[in-house]
Amino acid sequence: PLGIDISIDADSKTITFQDTGIGMNAEELKENLGTIARSGSKAYIEKMQSSDETKDAANTIVGQFGVGFYSAFMVGDKITVYTRSAKPDSEGYCWDSDGLGSYTLSKADNVPVGTKITISVKDDAKEFLDKDKLSEIIKKYSNFVGFPISVNGEKVNTVEALWTKSKNSITEEEHKNFYRFISHSWDDPMYNLVYQADGPLSIRSILYAPSKNPEEMGFERTKPGVNLYSRKVLIMPNAEKLLPEWLRFIKGVVDSEDLPLNLSRELLQNGPIIMRLKSIMASRIIKWLQDEANKDPVKYGKFFKEFGVYVKEGVCQDTDNQKSIAKLLRFEVSNKESKELVSLDEYVEAMPEKQEHIYFFCTPNRKVGIDSPYYEPFKKHNINVMFLHHPLDEFVMGRLSEFNGKRLISVDSKEAGEALKKLSDEAGEEAVDSSKTVLTKEETDELTAWMRDNMGMQVKDVKVSDRYMTYPAIVVDFESPAVRRMMKMMAGNTDEPMPLSPCTVEINPRDPVISGLFALKGKDEELARKVAMQLLDNALIAAGLLDNPQSMLKRLNEILAATVN
Repeated sequence: PLGIDISIDADSKTITFQDTGIGMNAEELKENLGTIARSGSKAYIEKMQSSDETKDAANTIVGQFGVGFYSAFMVGDKITVYTRSAKPDSEGYCWDSDGLGSYTLSKADNVPVGTKITISVKDDAKEFLDKDKLSEIIKKYSNFVGFPISVNGEKVNTVEALWTKSKNSITEEEHKNFYRFISHSWDDPMYNLVYQADGPLSIRSILYAPSKNPEEMGFERTKPGVNLYSRKVLIMPNAEKLLPEWLRFIKGVVDSEDLPLNLSRELLQNGPIIMRLKSIMASRIIKWLQDEANKDPVKYGKFFKEFGVYVKEGVCQDTDNQKSIAKLLRFEVSNKESKELVSLDEYVEAMPEKQEHIYFFCTPNRKVGIDSPYYEPFKKHNINVMFLHHPLDEFVMGRLSEFNGKRLISVDSKEAGEALKKLSDEAGEEAVDSSKTVLTKEETDELTAWMRDNMGMQVKDVKVSDRYMTYPAIVVDFESPAVRRMMKMMAGNTDEPMPLSPCTVEINPRDPVISGLFALKGKDEELARKVAMQLLDNALIAAGLLDNPQSMLKRLNEILAATVN
């Protein structure tokens, strides 16, 4: 049977590799183990450079001819090869060289069919005389070679290359064991994919989605989890260029016979084949996750809870696949229970015919969103709103901007106010409760002008709101809270509050606080000024813009004192 036996003799400082393969005759020895000029490699390079196929032929030479064999001189000062061809009536030969440019070739007796290579190890490479060290290297790079490899009589490559098997022949237990081996973890995979293709590239792959997110457990940023192989030989562990960065949580193996190699064997060429492989695999993984989501939405909800942050990264970073990645997003919505997540496709499908946009609200939690003045008019119009709670969500919405032709609009934006006014106009509704006392237009104009003059540089305008609301005032046209948090982090000084960009205050003229403020400014302008500033701070809190709410306590106490007195 075919196999490779490796024996280590620490006393004589030799490592011997012996196989039961087809061996070589004299001509093949000269051709394959001669100098680079005679090994065929030089001719190969000259041929490729003279053609239009590639200008990087020298970088693809490893593995083409005998150059890999000569890397043995990096650890050895002498190499002896005994071999006999499996062809009938072949004789045995001994090839010997010190790697300095010449070799000797002579006939040898009692040589079995196959090849035996003995390396005399240099003093500065004694680490390779350690059985555990050598076994570790073999397990890393050649663990899935299709024939047994043993070191001092002990088989080293004990794990089967599952990606070469058909999907239906792999058991759940095999998937579980292989996932744990390849990922160095002890959880079970949530999903698995066996993907094989012969065109446009030869691909054999097996991929896993874990059940737990290590980055959420306080560990450092996860390295890419997919190893790249060619013909079952490891080319690059944790291959960074194989998949987009947001898919670093995926574990597994991709094996392609079409891969080029460069001289280090650890680094891939940044060439068209790798780019094509990356595109194919990313598209296939996205489809796989979408299929799993369609198959079992509840299970996918658990997956998204663990790995949704990676999907959101993908929307922000992976422009080539952004639209398809967006289909993997899941959100809470106002018209369903808090734990029930929906996709953007489901949201759009459930939209009333007259609804033009997709509405979202970035809020710390659902209760804050439900109680917010910004959600209130949408609730009145029975418009479904997505509640987003993750710090990345606002950036995701900004990067995505639209989905299936529908604009993504925040409920606290100027655009949302315009859409609400259009809805109210079409329905013939008033923005506020008409049963309450309302200021006249002249009184409103007077109050808004006074508020504008007394609210300082934080406010660029004060006007009557077109939104339905039961609150006295809100702010609109303001800087994103998420952007403010990011700027604060970049500033590196968390003690200093970030200055606010000027915003617009919208008031509700039927609210008793507003009508009371109009009356108060004629009686006690100083107290009215404090009330106006308190209204502004209340509105900023509702918008998530007030960095330090303690700053308003002194003023609030002064207002309370004036009220009780």
